[in-house]
Amino acid sequence: MTEAKTSLKRTLIGKVVSDKRAKTVTVLVERRVKHELYGKIVAKSSKYHAHDEKGEYHLGDMIEITESRPISKTKNWVATRLVEKAAAV
Repeated sequence: MTEAKTSLKRTLIGKVVSDKRAKTVTVLVERRVKHELYGKIVAKSSKYHAHDEKGEYHLGDMIEITESRPISKTKNWVATRLVEKAAAV
């Protein structure tokens, strides 16, 4: 019996803010949360280092990253797909 297994790995979507390092992109993920005390909606952000084997993602691209095993000291996410290409200047 072969059933499609749902992945237990987390996925996030964010914007590439740096692509200067070899095989690594820095991704800024923004989320909107309600302030605990005041109830106002606040934008919070986190930066993640994601593995980009072929160097195909560049500054300004919206990409999806997936959790993986640790690849280096700070890198345990892998860039999986391009959501939206950066607008050409």
